[in-house]
Amino acid sequence: MPSGVIDRPTIVDNHDGTVSIRYEPREEGLHELHVKFNQEQVQGSPFRFHVDMLSSGYVTAYGPGLVHGVCGEPCNFTVTTKDAGAGGLSLSVEGPSKAEIGCTDNKDGTVSVSYLPTAPGEYKVGVKFADKHIKGSPFTTKVTGEGRKRSQISVGSSSEVSLKVKEADIRNLNASIHAPSGLEEPCFVKKLPNGHLGISFTPRETGEHSVSVKRQGKHIANSPFKIQVGDKEVGDSKKVKVSGSALRDGKTHVDNSFTIDTRNAGYGGLSLSIEGPSKADIQCKDNSDGTLSVSYKPTEPGYYIINLKFADHHVDGSPYTVKVSGEGSNRQTERIKKDREAVPITEVGSNCRLTFKLPGVSPFDLTACVSSPSGITDDAEITDIEEYLYAVNFVPKELGVHTVSVRYKDVHIPGSPFQFTVGPLRDFGAHKVHAGGSGLERGEVNQPNEFNIWTREAGAGSLSISVEGPSKAEIDFKDRKDGSCHVSYVLTEPGEYRVGIKFNDQHIPDSPYKVYVTPEMAEARKIEVGNMPDGGLQVDKPVSFILHTNGAKGELDAKAISPSGLEDDCFLSPIDDNQYALRFVPRENGVHSLHVKFNGVHIPGSPFRVRIGRDDSDPAAVHAYGNGLKDVKTGHKTDFIVDTCNAGAGTLAVTIDGPSKVSMDCTEVEEGYKVRYTPLAPGDYYITVKYNGYHIVGSPFKIRCTGDTVTEPGTQETSSVVVETVQKQSRRPSLPIMPMFKSDASRVQCKGMGLKKAYLHKQNTFTVNAQDAGNNILYVGLHGPKNPSEEVFIKHVGHNNYQVNYQVKDRGDYVLVCKWGDEHIPGSPFKVDVALG
Repeated sequence: MPSGVIDRPTIVDNHDGTVSIRYEPREEGLHELHVKFNQEQVQGSPFRFHVDMLSSGYVTAYGPGLVHGVCGEPCNFTVTTKDAGAGGLSLSVEGPSKAEIGCTDNKDGTVSVSYLPTAPGEYKVGVKFADKHIKGSPFTTKVTGEGRKRSQISVGSSSEVSLKVKEADIRNLNASIHAPSGLEEPCFVKKLPNGHLGISFTPRETGEHSVSVKRQGKHIANSPFKIQVGDKEVGDSKKVKVSGSALRDGKTHVDNSFTIDTRNAGYGGLSLSIEGPSKADIQCKDNSDGTLSVSYKPTEPGYYIINLKFADHHVDGSPYTVKVSGEGSNRQTERIKKDREAVPITEVGSNCRLTFKLPGVSPFDLTACVSSPSGITDDAEITDIEEYLYAVNFVPKELGVHTVSVRYKDVHIPGSPFQFTVGPLRDFGAHKVHAGGSGLERGEVNQPNEFNIWTREAGAGSLSISVEGPSKAEIDFKDRKDGSCHVSYVLTEPGEYRVGIKFNDQHIPDSPYKVYVTPEMAEARKIEVGNMPDGGLQVDKPVSFILHTNGAKGELDAKAISPSGLEDDCFLSPIDDNQYALRFVPRENGVHSLHVKFNGVHIPGSPFRVRIGRDDSDPAAVHAYGNGLKDVKTGHKTDFIVDTCNAGAGTLAVTIDGPSKVSMDCTEVEEGYKVRYTPLAPGDYYITVKYNGYHIVGSPFKIRCTGDTVTEPGTQETSSVVVETVQKQSRRPSLPIMPMFKSDASRVQCKGMGLKKAYLHKQNTFTVNAQDAGNNILYVGLHGPKNPSEEVFIKHVGHNNYQVNYQVKDRGDYVLVCKWGDEHIPGSPFKVDVALG
């Protein structure tokens, strides 16, 4: 209550799966209602509402639409104007999206208000009476995207211009176009049928443009080129015509169609997204006459938002709000929500641990290594904590982001390579959360389907997990108190499920996950694999092993999926009643996935990972850096380098998600590949860099973009490029790098006669105790009246304790220097008198 007193409302069970909460307020002012289930806050809780005296004559407002909402669903509240006197009522909603407002006068002194937000975020709801805000106005409403599914497609349409020059090799060429306004964007270089060099780009304005074509940073002949862009070539979203009833209402489980006509709209990319209670299947057909036929098939009823853009601007009427009716798919959702605390800052020299659970794996097949920010890689120890729970242990020697690689039979486990920051976190948020495990890839009914979540790099926040599909999930959560947790869920029906993981109400990278859950293994549990090859496998040479059925009755089938995603059936031939030979012929190097099923159900361990040939590609060795990964400005071309030296050949995939599409390209440079892009709207962009399907360290990168808006921003626009890389070696000499020590020389203690007096031709001794001085290197030197000492021996006797022996051959005064790292220890330099023995 406003006074701080806690009161308890009455909860009434309605016996229909719902409850009613009743409360009679006793104070005026802002109240908070906390609603919990199993000690966890329900969605939207705590609810805030204002209470006024009925006889006050004030205009008041109440209802859930003033506190929380879900995008794409009506947010409702009520305004009471009884006994308020004369005056006009005005309403406003400001936030991330426009929201249509509807009002109904109930003829009893109240007005029912409804508005429809189309994007998640914070909204300000203003209620004015007689041009003055009522008490509590403007209200802050948090609109979430909980339960919303998004589908999108893009159709390109670009202008193609010949530069009237010939270039034999275009692989190392990159081009950018400068518009009259100063906007610079990358554009694509291509070889035209007549052999001339050409570029393709999306015209944004009329006038003379300048095209720069470079090879390794130097202009080619005749570059920059001048080209003219006319009125008819510039894309104009206002000239796009859209028709069809499916933009107003639709039906579930059927194709809802509409037509897009871009014939008079010039050149421009067309992007379409549909967001609503279910993921709608979108089909797009080019009619080859400048029109497109588009259909979408939702599976759940409710309100859907259709965003349609041409040349990066909304067409007239977009975004459209569509009411979809019909039968749903009876999909059920179970959610849990847990608060995550930030882990303590890790210091240099401390014991670090990264844990993971991997059922069915032997610790003898696991290996781990840690790469420091300076590039030094050391093996790390893996310990067995409990059944199938393992920990990687290491002691860092420098501050910064470390890369922890964990492999099972030479293949990275799900989630690896990991980022591990020593010292304060440089970045945090949902994009720094990672998840991995078999429960995010496949599942089985009535069995725990497990996965790990690592939130250490994300800082403190709220973690929510949802499982949606044909049956309700029973979710179990175990916090390991080290910035990681273990999740398992049990399902009762087979089918396709979606596992969503959010941190602070934002999806983590790759979420939601699509998981196909199979029926119980039953007889498939009996199938065993024998003679599984461990190595030495080559392209175009058969790979074979044995399957033991152990009396199981049914049908075996198998297929191999190559690293590029191509599927190939395997040959199965019976050896006897209980044995089959399985054989396939790999066509490319890399890790293949071998799916073996019995009666349509995966056998234990399937899909198996089989390495073909020598696959030197390692995502842990790939690094990205450059101005394009820092703060950027709209309309300004920027770039970053993806360093693939010593990472082997592989597939490099770069995706940029943000408020606008970006023009981007990727060209080969000496140290790897340069990615160039131009953001067109301010906001946060997320750059995902994957190598052979694995995130590199730091990916996704969060980029803050400021500046003026060049195109209309959207909720999420995606641009991507994929490159098949070649093997590169660094030309820089590999020099040893000194570790970054953390020490205090003032805490070093030393004692012994050898610090004051020495005897000719005899062993002179003293000891150094650096137990409390941190980690560093002990340096000892002795210089006499004529020459340095004959010899100096330093022996480490344990726990940073040292014994030092030296010999001298000349009489006189000597200077003894003793340093812990770069700093003198207390008393150094020492004066040593040398006498006859």
